[in-house]
Amino acid sequence: MAVVATLLAMVVCGSLMDTAIGAVYAVGESAGWTTIGNVDYKQWAATKTFKLGDTIVFTYNKQFHNVMQVTHADYRSCNVSAPIATHSTGKDSSTIKTYGHHFYLCAVPGHCQAGQKVDINVERDASTLAPSPSASAPPTSASFQSPSSTPTSATVNKPNSVGKASSSTISLIKVGLAIAVFLCFV
Repeated sequence: MAVVATLLAMVVCGSLMDTAIGAVYAVGESAGWTTIGNVDYKQWAATKTFKLGDTIVFTYNKQFHNVMQVTHADYRSCNVSAPIATHSTGKDSSTIKTYGHHFYLCAVPGHCQAGQKVDINVERDASTLAPSPSASAPPTSASFQSPSSTPTSATVNKPNSVGKASSSTISLIKVGLAIAVFLCFV
C-alpha cells in the first residue's frame, strides 16, 4: 500500500512540475509594451508557442501605459470599461495557468487602436487532449505579479530553453518511474 501511495504522489508531483517550469517571454521583446516603434504585437505573438507555466512579462513606462486583461469582445473593440484585471507597475508579469486566449491591451486613449494589444493563445498539445475534469473548465484569468527583480535580457527576450528541455526531461522521468514501479510488481 505504501508503494502505491508513493507512486501516486510521484505522479501528482510530476504533473504539477510540468506546469511550474516554463519559458519567459517579454512582450514586444526589446521594444517592450509601447506605441513607439510600431511594434506588431499580433506578429510577435504569432511567432511564439505559449504553454502552461510560461511567464509573460510586460515592461513599459508606467507614466504613459498600463496593461488590462479583457474579454475577446473588449479586445476586438478596444473597450476598457470592464477589464478582467488592470496592472500599472511598469513591470507586470503573468504566469499562464489556463489554456485558451488571454487578451491584453493598453487602456490609454488611442493606444489600443494604434495596435498596443496582444492575444496570448495557449493551445493544448497532444499530451493534453485526453479528457480530464479541468479540461472542460472555462479559461480563467492569468495571475499577475510584479517581479521582485528585473529579469535580464537573456532570460526575458527569448524562451527559456532550459525550461522547455526540463519539461521534456520531466516527462521522460515520469515514464521511467512508471516503468520502474511496474517492474517492482512483476
